[in-house]
Amino acid sequence: MIRTLYYKPGKPVRTDISPAEFPKLIRDRTGVLWVDFIGESEEQAEPILRSFGFHPLAIDDALQETHTAKIDDWGDHLYMVFNILNYKHEHGVFESEIDELDIFLGQNYIITFHDQLLTAVEDAWVACQRDLRHIQDGADHLLYRIVDSLVMSYMPLVEQIDTQIDQIEDQIFDRPRREILEQIFALKRILLTMRRILLPQREVLNKLARDDYRVIDPKDRVFFRDIYDHLVRLHDLNESLRDLVSGAMDTYLSVTNNRMNEIMKVLTIITTFFMPITFITGFFGMNFFEPVAHLVGWTSQQAFIATMSILVGLPIGMYIWMRGRTWV
Repeated sequence: MIRTLYYKPGKPVRTDISPAEFPKLIRDRTGVLWVDFIGESEEQAEPILRSFGFHPLAIDDALQETHTAKIDDWGDHLYMVFNILNYKHEHGVFESEIDELDIFLGQNYIITFHDQLLTAVEDAWVACQRDLRHIQDGADHLLYRIVDSLVMSYMPLVEQIDTQIDQIEDQIFDRPRREILEQIFALKRILLTMRRILLPQREVLNKLARDDYRVIDPKDRVFFRDIYDHLVRLHDLNESLRDLVSGAMDTYLSVTNNRMNEIMKVLTIITTFFMPITFITGFFGMNFFEPVAHLVGWTSQQAFIATMSILVGLPIGMYIWMRGRTWV
C-alpha cells in the first residue's frame, strides 16, 4: 500500500496523488510531499524510488531489512534506517521483535518505507492530517515528528519493565518460583535488544543534531538535539534496569541457595538425631521378646526400659546440645 500526503501553502492537503506526479511535485520547492510505503514488494517499490533519483545502493538497502540504524548523506537527499522494537507482554513475560523503518529525506519531500503499520508513523500521519503545522514547517520538521514519536514509544515499555522488576523483587522474598526465573531472563533479553537498538540510533541523532546536511535546516537541529537527549536518557535508564535485573537474578539465586541450605540443615539434623538410635537398634537387634543365645538379661524388662530411655533421651539431649552451640 502507498499513501501520499501533499501540502502546498494556500491549497488543501492532497492524499490522492499517483506515482506519476511525484517527479513534478518534488520540483516545486514550495510544497511538501510525504510518500509512505507499507509492505510494498520490491517490483512495485523499486521503479517509484528510482523516479526520485536515489542512489541504487540506497534503494537496495531500503528494500532489504538487514540493517542497523544508520544515516547516509547523498548530497541532495539523506537515507536513514531506524529500528523499532515491537513487544507484547503476556503472563508476565515480554516477547519482542525488531522492525525496520527506512526514510529518504529530501529538500521538500520525505519517503518512509516499512513492512507493516508502525505506531510512530501512524501518529505522525494522523497529526499532519489534524494539524497542518506539523507538515508546513518542512520535510525535515516532519522527520523530527516521526523520530520523536518513535523514541517516545519506548517510555511505556520502560515503565512496564520497572514495574515488573519491583513485583519480581517482592515475589522473590515471598516465594521464589521457576516462573520468576523465566521472567527475569525475558527481561534481560528485551533490555539487551533495546540496548542494541538505542546505541546506533543515538549516533544517528547525534549526526542529525550536529552535522551540516544540505536538506536539514540549521534552525531545526535543536529539535534533533532534543531527541538525542531523550535517547541518552533512555540508554541510561536501560543500563539502570539491566543492573536491577542482574541484582534480581543474584537475589533469586541467593534466596534459593539459602532455602536449600535451610532444607539441608533440617535434613542433616534429622539424620543426626536418628544416627545413634539406628546404631543402638542395629547393634542389639531389638530382640526383647525372645532371648537369643541364652542372653536372657539383655531381653529383660529392665533392659527394655533402659534402651527406650536412651532412644528417647538421646535425641533430646543432642537437640539441647545443638541449641547451646547455636546450630539450630
